[in-house]
Amino acid sequence: MLKQKGFTLIELLVVLGIIAILAAIVIIAVNPARQFALSRNSVRKANVNTILNASWQYAVDNQGSLPANITETPTEICKTGVTNCGGLIDLSVLTEEAKYVVKIPEDPKGASANGAGYFIQKLPNGRLKVTAPNAELDDMVEVIN
Repeated sequence: MLKQKGFTLIELLVVLGIIAILAAIVIIAVNPARQFALSRNSVRKANVNTILNASWQYAVDNQGSLPANITETPTEICKTGVTNCGGLIDLSVLTEEAKYVVKIPEDPKGASANGAGYFIQKLPNGRLKVTAPNAELDDMVEVIN
């Protein structure tokens, strides 16, 4: 009688079971939902810096004047290309001819129909504050300059 080479069904099931257990441990350790949230927060941090830098570049080119409609009340910024920015801050002066930014950045998880998901305000001391109120994992994403 010839001896056949190969694995038995039990051996295959044991190996598959071990692989499944290891995969479950790795998935739990990596926690993809948390990693995605951290990634979105990183995008938010870059976006608030982009908005702030574009606003200050505009001010440098306009004798220190910030875009006129920025108020001392935190107000959501209007998306690029929206015609009805009622109740929102219109920063289209920053996107004209893509001089400061090509497009106002939008929150990675989306925002309101017309809003970008970021808020801007002029502080009493003349500085600007840009915030991302939709930050995840109890992270506070804001920049002041």
